[in-house]
Amino acid sequence: MLLKTYDEQSLLFNTNFLENTSSGGFAYRGELVIEEGEVADAQGRRKPPVSLLLGAVLLEQDEKLKLMVGLINDLALLELLLEKYGKDLADDAASMIFVRNIGEPMVLGAAGKEFILMPLDEGIPWNEAIDELALEKSDFKGQSSGDKLVTLYGEMKGFKPKGASSVTLEEALSQTIEVKQSARGPV
Repeated sequence: MLLKTYDEQSLLFNTNFLENTSSGGFAYRGELVIEEGEVADAQGRRKPPVSLLLGAVLLEQDEKLKLMVGLINDLALLELLLEKYGKDLADDAASMIFVRNIGEPMVLGAAGKEFILMPLDEGIPWNEAIDELALEKSDFKGQSSGDKLVTLYGEMKGFKPKGASSVTLEEALSQTIEVKQSARGPV
């Protein structure tokens, strides 16, 4: 049980849920640690993670990740994400990674897999993925939280965003944009 192993290694952070699916897999929503914080004391406790896959949506089946959806603040973190979790991705994995510092959708070929990279300034990866795939509330009616991820995976297989170019990681990294943070709240 891959996701249980991640949980034991404290790689799952701010967990929304971790549960079985009716197809015998495991589903997770929360955040996934990309870079762990340094060891803080002699007992081995760690400081907060340095970087995360925010709003992570993971589906495990047969000890492999079939679905990975989430948000990274910088495209450069994708390389670290692939180093840490690339070996755990199934051959038929569907991945949609939202990235703050890209301007156009891309289809990235890396680690023998295909990753859909989507620009996202603000929003929640789960909601954005559902919108991108044109899924409706009725598509999930009566399903458990875990089975909703199975439905999402079924729709993501073979999905290609309109206008997306196929790129390598090096090409994608050369196309990043500067993100300007807008101020919020009272002046």
